[in-house]
Amino acid sequence: MKRTILLIEDENRIREIVADYFLQEQWDVHEAENGRQALDMLQTLKPDLVVLDILMPELDGWTVCRRIRDKSDVPIIMLTAKSEDDDKLLGFELGADDYVTKPFSPRLLVARAKTLVRRVEGTVGKDDQRIRFGDVVINKRAHRVEIGGSSIELSPKEYELLLYLYKNAGIVLSREAILDALWGFDYFGDSRVVDTHIKKLRSKLGDEARHIRTVIRAGYKFEEDR
Repeated sequence: MKRTILLIEDENRIREIVADYFLQEQWDVHEAENGRQALDMLQTLKPDLVVLDILMPELDGWTVCRRIRDKSDVPIIMLTAKSEDDDKLLGFELGADDYVTKPFSPRLLVARAKTLVRRVEGTVGKDDQRIRFGDVVINKRAHRVEIGGSSIELSPKEYELLLYLYKNAGIVLSREAILDALWGFDYFGDSRVVDTHIKKLRSKLGDEARHIRTVIRAGYKFEEDR
């Protein structure tokens, strides 16, 4: 199936090179040279992936990312000349799925794009309603979680938390990002509610809790293979 990418980058040479690599992989490539043009295109375009530069005229990447997330769950890879953790954490909190730091290999970018889109599509197995990692099977249609063939009882919030962590595998998620995603922006309770639910979820997952890693002073990260 041919996939569609919206490439948002103000540097013509970088945009041309990246576009060529995606075209070689049979992607349908659409290009925008600034944030405002990109948002206009997204009124009608429904891409499978957005590659978004941070430093751009008109609207910066942070603003564009936030506006895209207001309306869409499309996977977003951000391009940045900086590698500071604070910048990456901000991007993740705004809804970015991955980061690539300049200078980068276009071939590597394409590979990461393919992996991200497959993960978001749920193509761990052929049935996107069943997610598998380790001995865990999540049946999305039945809202049921099994470990080694036996069902475990999760509360609705624990189930949502497990899915959210899995969907963002490899990404460090702050407590605030998890709160916003699962409890909503208008939640004014203590962020420790996230820690409480993580603890309960880990207890019910048993040995498979190894996939949920604590990142000190940052949050949590799901890893499929540890």
